[in-house]
Amino acid sequence: MSNPKNISIHNYTYSLPEERIAKYPLEERDASKLLVYKDGLITEDKYQTIAEHIPANSLLIFNNTKVVEARLLFQKETGGVIEIFCLEPHEQYADITTAMLQKEKVLWKCLVGGASKWKAGQLLEKKIKNSDQEILLQAKYIEKRTDAFIIELSWSPAQLSFAEVLHLAGAIPLPPYIKRSVEPSDHERYQTVYAQFDGSVAAPTAGLHFTESIFKKFEEKNIQKDFVTLHVGAGTFKPVKSDTMQEHDMHAEFIDVSITTIQNLAANLNNKIIAVGTTSLRTLESLYWLGVKKSTVNSQRTIAASDRTLGLLQWEAYELMDKNITAKEALESLIQWMKENQLEQLLAKTQILIAPGYQFKIVNGLITNFHQPQSTLLLLVAALIGDDWKRVYDHAMNNNFRFLSYGDGSLLWKREG
Repeated sequence: MSNPKNISIHNYTYSLPEERIAKYPLEERDASKLLVYKDGLITEDKYQTIAEHIPANSLLIFNNTKVVEARLLFQKETGGVIEIFCLEPHEQYADITTAMLQKEKVLWKCLVGGASKWKAGQLLEKKIKNSDQEILLQAKYIEKRTDAFIIELSWSPAQLSFAEVLHLAGAIPLPPYIKRSVEPSDHERYQTVYAQFDGSVAAPTAGLHFTESIFKKFEEKNIQKDFVTLHVGAGTFKPVKSDTMQEHDMHAEFIDVSITTIQNLAANLNNKIIAVGTTSLRTLESLYWLGVKKSTVNSQRTIAASDRTLGLLQWEAYELMDKNITAKEALESLIQWMKENQLEQLLAKTQILIAPGYQFKIVNGLITNFHQPQSTLLLLVAALIGDDWKRVYDHAMNNNFRFLSYGDGSLLWKREG
């Protein structure tokens, strides 16, 4: 596995006209077009029949994170509007779920639109009338950091959780390239049908095409499904501004995986394992490297068994590549560590950057939408199928596929060799 630090993002670009970006989803989720790439061949179908392209006994891994209404608008007494975009919880909370369940007040890392008009210490207020009560939400400017602000959000009635407050007071944060206002239908359609755990500020968009009807076809063919949770941060839209990847700071995201899912992965390593979305893929590959870190004895990398959380840095996968540990060994070492510590859930933060040169350890295939030019998500696709990413994107462009979050998608099988 070669280290992709010297890759130039300028080699991973294509022309994306504005009119090819899907502004709205199709009326039926599973009516979206599906591009299938396998052994260098490109074919077309619809999501309704995706089961026909997946072998029996395969294991599909979905990301069951739920998009939160992370955009809060406060109007000042002078009439000006301050927009607060909730990125991720303050580091004092162990994980996103803990932060989402806070009552009365919470500290959050935010982007602030109109920050120059907001004086430190000045309290912003927003009143929301619910069917049976009035909620008062207040925002207090605590600290300015290089990339964001720390904001204290407090509310009454205090018995509401922060997740409930966001649901009542916030707006769904559509991606910046969908240039329109949020509409009521987005609350349902910018969410997968299996979304469960509050925490994302962007949808795991590959999953938006799936329906109960597709899941029924999977059952009939004995195609298994399981779930991980990776809370998608705004960093997923972060442009690469550096000349090479070495200078790019990859965004970190929280993952939460149950011991039963890791056991299921270990039991299915001889079957096809397909990640539904780049977030699921990042999670699965991160599990392998976290297992490598756990099984590395007498190394500075070994983490004490008393540590309840793990982390994977941007380049660690490439630094650990000489360990020659099988996927089975890595996953079993994670399972063993979790059992020793009586942990049902593995909580970790991953910053893994998957780019050409990366060798996949768990995943055989990927279901994903079409990504922005010069993005780390496009690098991930290129890592999986090599230079054929250009053929795939040319085909999609020349055959009227719709691009980005609300667009069509693809089933990409890993290119061997």
